[in-house]
Amino acid sequence: MLTLKFIRENKDEIINRLKIKRFDAAEVVEKVIELDDLRRSTQGEVDQKQAEMNTLSKEIGMLFKQGKAQEANEAKAKTADLKEQIKELNNQLNEATSSLDIEVVKLPNIPHPSVPEGNSDEDNVVIKEGGVIKEVEGEKAPHWDLIEKYDIIDFKLGTKITGAGFPVYKGKGARLQRALINFFLDEGEKAGYNEVLPPILVNEDSGFGTGQLPDKEGMMYHATADNLYLIPTAEVPVTNIYRDEVVKEEELPLKNMAYTPCFRREAGSWGAHVRGLNRLHQFDKVEIVQISHPDKSYEALDSMVAHVESLVNKLGLPYRILRLCGGDISFTSALTFDFEVYSAAQERWLEVSSVSNFENYQANRLKCRFKGKDMKKPELVHTLNGSALALPRILAAILENNQTAEGIKIPEVLVPYCGFDIIK
Repeated sequence: MLTLKFIRENKDEIINRLKIKRFDAAEVVEKVIELDDLRRSTQGEVDQKQAEMNTLSKEIGMLFKQGKAQEANEAKAKTADLKEQIKELNNQLNEATSSLDIEVVKLPNIPHPSVPEGNSDEDNVVIKEGGVIKEVEGEKAPHWDLIEKYDIIDFKLGTKITGAGFPVYKGKGARLQRALINFFLDEGEKAGYNEVLPPILVNEDSGFGTGQLPDKEGMMYHATADNLYLIPTAEVPVTNIYRDEVVKEEELPLKNMAYTPCFRREAGSWGAHVRGLNRLHQFDKVEIVQISHPDKSYEALDSMVAHVESLVNKLGLPYRILRLCGGDISFTSALTFDFEVYSAAQERWLEVSSVSNFENYQANRLKCRFKGKDMKKPELVHTLNGSALALPRILAAILENNQTAEGIKIPEVLVPYCGFDIIK
């Protein structure tokens, strides 16, 4: 969330810049400042009356020692009255603080100046294209037909066991999935990321820290008995490693990655664009996360984009990189680049990664700060994350782009992980 200091000092800038995200911030900003003023003034009254009570408490003992019982009892009566006033003021303070907390999280993150105008994904800007869109031999089959033909993923069985959107990977399909996971993790390690294996259930504080709660709870699976949430991405547990922490400046950047299954309740719409592996309720993903010095977070973002680009290049997939417009960028992000790979049979682009800089927006919710030797007090870090990569659409593109009359050829970099070079 935006810091109160930033909101108070940059009211007009916030209102103007959030228009790019199609968010009218004027009313919320005014309410936040009003509630913060009330909180500050109420806290001032509490402090003043507490000081008066402390002074009277000291005087009471002195008065009793001097034999001035009547005056001492009058002072005691005043302290009792002050206690009641302080109690009432603290109730008002708590109410103002709670209302302020509710209002301030309504404000999205401020978009970076490079975020283009636009209303939807149709207005995103393609900044780079790579790879070659090759002609597929013979008739092009979509991946859902290839999956059935080669018996490598079973959607009907997944529906039987759980429900729609929970596929069962089988045989070479399971091995190819595992190969992709290990390949992505090994490449991440080469790029300096430390692997962690976090829980896939998180508490409310973790969901709030990265911005999934309170506004995305409808997209998350909720274990109500324990009030825990299944993660929509490893971003949530990995970033929360540093919640309520003050890290040393010399330790930055902190680079972590994690493979996890991910769970999303979103049903989407009907049609080929959500068919097969195009949209699932459970899917596998390798996530990269950086905790960065504020002065170097955009260098970190560039390095993360370059890392994801290297992965799709090594897989031999045609791709493009998009800078998301204001109408498509997430609530919490300052700047996001999406990666899309080309689906030969579907003849369209499939999103496989989002790489984002949240600046200090998540860090303020997480209370994640850093401190250097020459710093008087800790400052908020910047947080970044990206998919490196999400597997379902990568797998779909590999199947569709590498289909031949003999079978599906496996990208060369995956052969050592798979133990086979073709699915027949």
